[in-house]
Amino acid sequence: MEPIIQESELPETPEPEATRRDAGVTESSRANRGWWDRNADDYQVEHGTFLGDDRFVWGPEGLDEVEAELLGPPEELAGKDILEIGAGAAQCSRWLASQGARPVALDLSHRQLQHALRIGGGVPLVEADAGALPFADGSFDLACSAYGALPFVADPVRVLKDVHRVLRPGGRFVFSVTHPMRWAFPDEPGPEGLSVAASYFDRTPYVEQDDQGNAVYVEHHRTIGDRVRDVVAGGFRLVDLVEPEWPAWNTQEWGGWSPLRGNLIPGSAIFVCVRD
Repeated sequence: MEPIIQESELPETPEPEATRRDAGVTESSRANRGWWDRNADDYQVEHGTFLGDDRFVWGPEGLDEVEAELLGPPEELAGKDILEIGAGAAQCSRWLASQGARPVALDLSHRQLQHALRIGGGVPLVEADAGALPFADGSFDLACSAYGALPFVADPVRVLKDVHRVLRPGGRFVFSVTHPMRWAFPDEPGPEGLSVAASYFDRTPYVEQDDQGNAVYVEHHRTIGDRVRDVVAGGFRLVDLVEPEWPAWNTQEWGGWSPLRGNLIPGSAIFVCVRD
């Protein structure tokens, strides 16, 4: 059993340099595993109250699966085998278990999964890369990913094909990512984040790197069209694309997300896909 986490035990690192450059599959995976291991404690402290211990929230807008029903009506989740990819502290999986489902929470980051153990709930946890899922073909009825994996991988089709493989026929995969439109704007919650600053069509990854040029965080941009083509190339049929509006009750800022921006431009995109 992993020890209960009281505070960060990981060493601090110098402030990285932010740039735009190419980053491949291996570099992206290594960098993001390290970033989430170093930052999981702060992330859970900062966002844990909003995420809850057993809520299923699709993104910073606060769209809740209990209302959205993107995986299907809650009463139909009972008995379903469900894979959560990029689960973090497994909040979504814990909610799924409360509905009678049989979730498995997968994450690349060991530290994030330690937080899942700290919160508890008995959800099975798996530490693995989303592009190499350690499950047999047809293991799951449903799969989901709330801002997990897809924004951070260099080859999203590889991930989608592997999710397709582990789903049973008729299975649904629902995933949320930063809305591609946001890449044209500065990642700022205030008025400075409302003016176009870059080309929407520039797919060059955002990379934070150390003083030796090694990537320590990578995020990949895909246009809406790219995402749709990726879904199809992965073998899925896209049945819905949800762009959550910012609700009046949500007054928080989360990175570049805020009520100001959220009332004017979309912040998240949720792709609802079916394996025929």
